[in-house]
Amino acid sequence: MATRAPKPPATQAAFVLHHYDWSETSLVLDLFSREHGRLAVVAKGAKRPYSQLRSVLLPFLRLQVTLSKPSKMNEDGAAEVQSLRGAEWVGGQTLPSGAALFSGYYVNELLLKFLPRQEAQPELFDAYAALLPQLTSVDDAHAALRAFELKMLAICGLLPDLSVLSTTQAPLDPERLYMLAPESGVVVPAHDAPQSTGFTGLTGQAFIQLQAALLHGSQAALHQACELAGPALKPLSRALLHYHLGHRPLRTRQVLLDVQKLLT
Repeated sequence: MATRAPKPPATQAAFVLHHYDWSETSLVLDLFSREHGRLAVVAKGAKRPYSQLRSVLLPFLRLQVTLSKPSKMNEDGAAEVQSLRGAEWVGGQTLPSGAALFSGYYVNELLLKFLPRQEAQPELFDAYAALLPQLTSVDDAHAALRAFELKMLAICGLLPDLSVLSTTQAPLDPERLYMLAPESGVVVPAHDAPQSTGFTGLTGQAFIQLQAALLHGSQAALHQACELAGPALKPLSRALLHYHLGHRPLRTRQVLLDVQKLLT
């Protein structure tokens, strides 16, 4: 009886979020894969001059990767580090430049900070893949970033219902201004908030549209809702992100601020 040939290892779509040296010739990669979420992977020999991996193991390139079976398990029985057996760029988005490059690294750092390892997030993976080309457009980048931030927070269970008052669960008045308090959710601002705290708020209608787009699941609808919300959405989403980051500041954000100071 003929023996059955072993099945070749399956490939999966992935992006490189971050990498660091493992030895003189190898790298440890933090991959964001569609099927398995965030993975730690060893790319042996990737730093050698003749390695075919050198030109493809770069951030923001959509890859098809082949991984070995995990050889090590942690205390919870979950696989820790796998070896990269192959990687191929499938075309499309190339490396961004300028402000888009900073934005890309900012988003990568968000994923590194917020996503646990080995937890598949196909919806967020697709949103990330759709976001990268938009970062190169001045008109689309700001709304695209806000849409991704909200999508990520919602998927991670860190975004409150934006269509109701968090304290009473009462529906929002579309014409009234509200603020998003990081520790509680959508609230009515205090009477002296604009003068004393630099209050930036959104109308109830804007919050309702954002929540509807999140529930609908369409990234295009969420992008449009973020555009309609305007610049006032940025400080609200950033405050929420910083609240949940706690004492883990974003390094890319600080680097961008330092560069802007040097240029002014």
